[in-house]
Amino acid sequence: MSTENDGKYRQLMTIPAGAIDENGHVNNVQYLQWMQDIAVSHYSDMGGSAPTQSLGATWVVRSHMIEYFRPAFEGDEIEVRTWVVNLRMVRSRRRYEFSRKDDGSLLVKGETDWVFVDVASGRPLAIPENIAGLFTLVPDEG
Repeated sequence: MSTENDGKYRQLMTIPAGAIDENGHVNNVQYLQWMQDIAVSHYSDMGGSAPTQSLGATWVVRSHMIEYFRPAFEGDEIEVRTWVVNLRMVRSRRRYEFSRKDDGSLLVKGETDWVFVDVASGRPLAIPENIAGLFTLVPDEG
């Protein structure tokens, strides 16, 4: 797990047998779980968990988008990358890419629109400066 100079957070993983579906490749839903897992890891590693909890706040998902390009199989080593492209008042857009390590082929791209909310009321909260300042934004290319 690391954040590189380009602002993207990376994790390497080996596809476990439990991620494989009846078609013999990674189940599509598994990518959604991995997107959430790496987002939580990234946020925790950048120091976001404690200040968010002290505010009585959390992040919730508004929407996900996933685009599948190539299958991955048990034992494949893949690199998962995530980065935040923007912060807007109460929302944050995060992108993801999954690539096979040995040939560099892009397997999956995704994004999540996260909303910062008050835990007690469930209502959106403006993202405070101490939270916003933790993020290194990586603008969209092109």
